[in-house]
Amino acid sequence: MTIANWCVLTACLLPIITVGLAKAGSATSATRAERYDNNNPREWATRLTGWQQRALAAQNNGWEALPLFIAAVVLAQQAHADQGRIDLLAMSFIGIRIAYVIVYLMNIGPLRSLIWAAGIGTSIAILLMA
Repeated sequence: MTIANWCVLTACLLPIITVGLAKAGSATSATRAERYDNNNPREWATRLTGWQQRALAAQNNGWEALPLFIAAVVLAQQAHADQGRIDLLAMSFIGIRIAYVIVYLMNIGPLRSLIWAAGIGTSIAILLMA
């Protein structure tokens, strides 16, 4: 498996890890209503506020960014583009997505938007190699 393929797997796991932070953070909540409810996870999500709500939003954005990234990697590899460059860009995408989550949780909107654009740009750069 190539480094880019491992990055695809990592990109698929990042949204799960991101919302996992919110779920884990609710374990110490004062009231039962604030704690993660595995029987009613969507209802629980509607009551989130603060950084946990932003973690859920970052998870959703992670799912939204995924199709372009996966397609870009697969198409570039099928086109036999330079694998070293694909790998480098794929690793960059993962680093950018991690930075995106951190900045989202910190509630720094303008920087988050710039980082988001860098992530999309990285996926497009990979796709253009196809």
